Amino acid sequence: MVSNSAKEVFIQGLTCDGKTFRPSDWAERLAGVMSAFRPGGARPGSHLSYSPWCIPTTVHGVKCVIVHPDLRVHEPMAWDFVMNFARDNNLQVAEACLLPDAAAPKG
Repeated sequence: MVSNSAKEVFIQGLTCDGKTFRPSDWAERLAGVMSAFRPGGARPGSHLSYSPWCIPTTVHGVKCVIVHPDLRVHEPMAWDFVMNFARDNNLQVAEACLLPDAAAPKG
């Protein structure tokens, strides 16, 4: 269960028993389906880029989709879709906040 105060939700490409989720492009596919759900709604060509509310990435070698809580506020059915995808596929889900890369030490 994801709390209502989550900063961001990371759907990880690992099942709860630690196996890598397949197909290997699952994160890009899920984010592609969610591309229309964005601030201001879908616009012509919006399917050509990912929504800022649902972004595929890799964290420590694990494919992930980062889901922003604004998706829950503005598109509750889309939020339910991605959370149900994670649950139905037994994927690990973590609440976190993606931090920008730390500045390189000066030296």
